[in-house]
Amino acid sequence: MGRIDAHLHVWQCPAEYSWLSDELASINRPISAEEAHRASRRFGCDRAVLVQAADTAADTEFMLNLAEQHGWIAGVVGWVPIEQPDAVRARLAALAGRPLVGIRALIHDQPDALLLDAEPVRESLRVIADRGLAFDVPDAYPNQLPAATRLARDLPELTVVLDHLGKPPAGDRDDWAKAVRAFAATPNTVAKLSGLHHGGKALPADAQRDVWEFALEQFGSERLMLGSDFPMPLLGDGVDVLADTAERQLAALTPAEREAVERTTATRVYGLTPSQAQA
Repeated sequence: MGRIDAHLHVWQCPAEYSWLSDELASINRPISAEEAHRASRRFGCDRAVLVQAADTAADTEFMLNLAEQHGWIAGVVGWVPIEQPDAVRARLAALAGRPLVGIRALIHDQPDALLLDAEPVRESLRVIADRGLAFDVPDAYPNQLPAATRLARDLPELTVVLDHLGKPPAGDRDDWAKAVRAFAATPNTVAKLSGLHHGGKALPADAQRDVWEFALEQFGSERLMLGSDFPMPLLGDGVDVLADTAERQLAALTPAEREAVERTTATRVYGLTPSQAQA
């Protein structure tokens, strides 16, 4: 059984993604399912979860349509307007029966570090939990991670996923480690070993090793999952370098740890069926 890529992006119309700019020329273009699949396979993955990259219904619909067309797409982490609980209820009802496995919003682009504490957002997240969906938190450190920690503590029925392990710094990681340690102390939290780069440039080898070891200590392999974060590697070192970096870290794990990181955590967190989780 192959690996599951828990964090893969695609998009069709770059103009619809406000964060894409001329400075990101290598990815400021359509990213097709075929290109993303090839990159994900370079990470050793034969199944993948697509993750939203715009806070729009159109982005989510595009990914859901792809998932319904391509057997290798195991599910979609899509977007709903989390500040509008009634709209969330309606949207999730409309998406029932489709391959939606989680919810994410680009909260790191929000200036309000208390967004996840707001009662309308909490109400939406309770609805999301009731639907059995996980909630991904992108680039949470430093601004949104304390709120994500409070969220996980207050809503034990919700699985809160920390994307990219909170983007650990390449240098001094003491404050990051303290924040992640607090987040990981709540058992309904999960983290992705993905996006461990800055602008596509991989963390130094010693930092990579330390970050993986820290993640295992705090979460255990049963709460960690692997992701390619494609196409973000194209901004710097490229797919081959980051894939080889991940492979070296995986090689240091025990067979049971690898099984969890490569497959079973994503299967459990995103509620993938055997047909979705297997090639």
